Amino acid sequence: MRDVAAHLLDGELRTLAAHRDGHLLSSDGPVSSYADVVALIQRLNATGVEFGRRLSPALLTDLLEVTGRWMSAFVATLDPDAPALFAVAWAGETESNNRFDTAREYTERWHHQMQIRMAVGDRGHPEVLLARRYLEPLLDTSVLVLPYAYREVSAPGGTTLVLRVSEGARDASALAWTLRREEGRWRIFRGELEHAAAQVTGSADAIWRLLFNALASDEARDALVASGPAELVAPLWRARSVMV
Repeated sequence: MRDVAAHLLDGELRTLAAHRDGHLLSSDGPVSSYADVVALIQRLNATGVEFGRRLSPALLTDLLEVTGRWMSAFVATLDPDAPALFAVAWAGETESNNRFDTAREYTERWHHQMQIRMAVGDRGHPEVLLARRYLEPLLDTSVLVLPYAYREVSAPGGTTLVLRVSEGARDASALAWTLRREEGRWRIFRGELEHAAAQVTGSADAIWRLLFNALASDEARDALVASGPAELVAPLWRARSVMV
């Protein structure tokens, strides 16, 4: 839990340094592939967490309160349609706009806050984050990984897969997305088309865990209900809205 808080603090400071202040760190090597990006992020994360262990819990939380205000003020100054400094690589993008980059930052804070809430048990009230006002932007952003996750899957035009949050999931019923094959590529849409070739339904808790690497593929098959061709569903079990 302490390391997660340290990671959040380090991430906010690095984001402000690079995006707001133009202070970019050396990569200490080539960054020409997805694996290179993951390796760089892991190195930065590890050193940030290591430094955070020098700080008391009180300092960590006090500093996060300050950096949170700085981040909110900075994001409010951005043109949402302008190019972001860094692309959202887990979605397969080489250039992203600030709107997507800011949404990515939201998902980062959401799932790490959820980890902290879960770590402290019932008194952390993890169910709070499953309320629709918090869950909907999380899932609307994280499902954007699906066209990239399906990039190597060929299918006839019009083939669709529906991902649906099951009813009763903390006022999140009717949340659904359709992945559709169009003009030789996959596109994601909000909503549910009838007569989909494949359907996957699960609780909000199971879906966020899957997309944020907190649910193994074999566990996902038990936690979510899938119908349709196995080859059309299989890439979903491997889709991750984080850099792994």
